[in-house]
Amino acid sequence: MLALPDDMRLFMCHDYGPNGRDIAWETTVANEKAHNIHVGGGKTREDFVKFRCERGAQLAMPKLIIPSLQVNMRAGAVPTDENGNPVLKVPVNGL
Repeated sequence: MLALPDDMRLFMCHDYGPNGRDIAWETTVANEKAHNIHVGGGKTREDFVKFRCERGAQLAMPKLIIPSLQVNMRAGAVPTDENGNPVLKVPVNGL
């Protein structure tokens, strides 16, 4: 992504609006190069890997990961049962 032209518009899949920031679904390559906490500000590949490993170790499993995966695996289509009714399967023993 960072190899694309700086003025290239990017449309994000999700945004959590951290620290009360307004939710944003559109950005540019230049904005991400400058401000993205994962890759911006001249961070190296090593910086990115270290950051993601440390941050990932502190995060709990996302609450909606199971339904999200079921829909994402189907390119946005909600799974259905044999009668065509929308269904999401959730494990009873958790993760």
